[in-house]
Amino acid sequence: MEPNTFQIYECQNPQCRLRFPTNLSVNQLSSCPLCGSLLLPSGAPFSNQKTPAYQTTGNTRHVEVLLDNLRSTLNVGSIFRTADGAGIAHVYCCGTTPTPEHPKIIKTGLGAEFSVPWSFHGNALDVLKDISQDTLIVSIEATESSLDLFSEIKHIEPGKPVLIMLGNEISGIDPLLLERSNLIFSLPMLGSKTSLNVAVAAGIAIYALRFTAST
Repeated sequence: MEPNTFQIYECQNPQCRLRFPTNLSVNQLSSCPLCGSLLLPSGAPFSNQKTPAYQTTGNTRHVEVLLDNLRSTLNVGSIFRTADGAGIAHVYCCGTTPTPEHPKIIKTGLGAEFSVPWSFHGNALDVLKDISQDTLIVSIEATESSLDLFSEIKHIEPGKPVLIMLGNEISGIDPLLLERSNLIFSLPMLGSKTSLNVAVAAGIAIYALRFTAST
């Protein structure tokens, strides 16, 4: 696939000086969208397709993700993109969670929904019945008994496979799923809000648990 090419433009009005790249729908610009002044290209065209300097840190563990009763296609698409980047083994879409068959997931999944193995299950409890007994079941949820993910992750046995569970954006994780969890982790919240967007929380937990497989 050919990489996308972009061009930086800069407003020539010294009181404005807006600087921004073209997007995929507009290739040529002449006037500033803020003040209407002349726009000129700045620098050479560039590509956003970059190859990372490494492919893996080496310290990884087998991680699967269970999404129970999520309601937002945007959140699900974003989680699939994260799952692709982290090399997640499988995503279980449970309950009312939209699956990659939903057209709106393409907006945030950007094709990752086609590269990550997934399955749909009407009842998340059925998934837990079939999970290997060796798998550590981890819920990401703020409860009175939740442990700090970053403080406790070092105590997880190296190489231990993990299933990460995330729940509904409003009601959280099903209480029966919490009961069946081996560990319940939360993320530190130092501001005025008590929780993060589920896709953001998923991204943090997925990368933390995937790439800290040894102490």
